[in-house]
Amino acid sequence: MTTTSNQHKIAILGGGNMGVALAKGLVKSGKYAGNQITITRRNIRALQDLVVQGFTITDNNSQAVREADIVVIAVLPQQLDGLLDSIRDEVNAASHLLISVVSGVSVNDITNRLDKQVQVVRAMPNTAIAIQESMTCLASNNATKENLALVKELFDTVGETIEIHEELMTSATALCACGIAFFLRSIRAASQGGTEIGFHAAEALHMAAQTAKGAAALLLATGNHPEGEIDKVTSPKGCTIAGLNEMEHAGFSSAMIKGIRLSAIKAGDLYVKSN
Repeated sequence: MTTTSNQHKIAILGGGNMGVALAKGLVKSGKYAGNQITITRRNIRALQDLVVQGFTITDNNSQAVREADIVVIAVLPQQLDGLLDSIRDEVNAASHLLISVVSGVSVNDITNRLDKQVQVVRAMPNTAIAIQESMTCLASNNATKENLALVKELFDTVGETIEIHEELMTSATALCACGIAFFLRSIRAASQGGTEIGFHAAEALHMAAQTAKGAAALLLATGNHPEGEIDKVTSPKGCTIAGLNEMEHAGFSSAMIKGIRLSAIKAGDLYVKSN
């Protein structure tokens, strides 16, 4: 039997990939039970498999907010204003804590739209939250230290967290949320290279993924700079430096940097306030 460590009731407004990943990750951590979490979506048929896992599923955002004390907003930027308008009457600035994972939306955007000084913490996790391996950035300009600590504790159950200045949240979106796709694409490319040099596709993918995992683990465990670890496997006139130089001639590092910069620009333009 799972033993939970708190009695918070959580409403996740937006049962898309991120909202569902968060819900599953919280339960997998053992600190939350499915019956503490309500997930909303307009088409609840898409969430029916979550009912048997113990989650409450509804298309009624207002009811979900009314019955929760922590409200996670996990909709697309273009859906935000309509959602906030629909729950305005249910939001209680004295008792609710809002967590927004919506890209490009500031704390002030939310409080101004609600016309209520409710505490809001912005969180930018990535989809590895589902296996408790997210890198989540947190920021707020109006939450108490206690509520920031509460949100940190919540997201610490599903990975690692770091508190940053709010103006850097759009950059965090590009580096961490979009970034997981960039690293996945690099793993796919490595596996395709493995297939070209003789491995079966499944073997090549497993080998590439484990190698990438090992590379990341090295940096996290040692705190070393990537180039220090690269130097350990590059010998004069060797095969590693030959491969690295060929990738750099093709623009490998430059392409990654440009991609992250463009994603940051795009993330900042996703939310357009409606009238």
